Amino acid sequence: MPDVMSRLIGVGVGPGDPELVTVKGVNALRAADVVVVPVMDTLERGRAEATVLHYVPAEKIVRVVFALNERTDRARREAAWDVAGERVAQLLRESGRVAFATIGDPNVYSTFTYLAQTVAELVPGTVVETVPGITAMQDLAARSGAVLTEGTEPLTLVPVTAGSAVLKEALSGPGTVVAYKFGRQAREVAEALRETGRIGDAVWGSALGLESESIRPAAELDGGELPYLSTLIAPPRRDGGRGGKL
Repeated sequence: MPDVMSRLIGVGVGPGDPELVTVKGVNALRAADVVVVPVMDTLERGRAEATVLHYVPAEKIVRVVFALNERTDRARREAAWDVAGERVAQLLRESGRVAFATIGDPNVYSTFTYLAQTVAELVPGTVVETVPGITAMQDLAARSGAVLTEGTEPLTLVPVTAGSAVLKEALSGPGTVVAYKFGRQAREVAEALRETGRIGDAVWGSALGLESESIRPAAELDGGELPYLSTLIAPPRRDGGRGGKL
């Protein structure tokens, strides 16, 4: 018999600064019976857990291992998703209301998407909800002073895990380009920025809102490897003065 009372809520907890969790997000975390946080190893405290601990007691948190950095072995990655889904499904059967805390927003490159699909099959009748979160590009724009969009400018978001060629194609187009997860390909990203004439106004940041925060002009990229969760904002040239893009 389907458990129509089961509820899985993906809660975006922002880039890392606990003050950027929304009031609705805090309420969802506190209302849940269990708060699941994704980790690569059960012995580590990830960024999502560190943020959640500002609002709920540790005994309410359950670490679930995901293959967060597995990009090449699809079978291994999907097997890890299945194991994680089984664990969350078990928690739903036991508790009824489970929140999944995800860095950023649950609908933007989040592990929650795959989890929800798996759990919905394992626990029929589960209600799936999401609570939006502040994204890294919004936080970096606020902290650096970069303007994401003006007037009719488009905004393109590219995960550099898709390859630097995809980023270069986006940089060759109009509007602002935001790149996620480019730390391991910093050299290629810098080359793409220079080749497309975008490096002058571009800015990158990592560990936003944390003690190890780093925000620097992209022109200072020296080719060295950066933290995996680095974010880049490359605005277009804006020569039309105030309102020039309207």
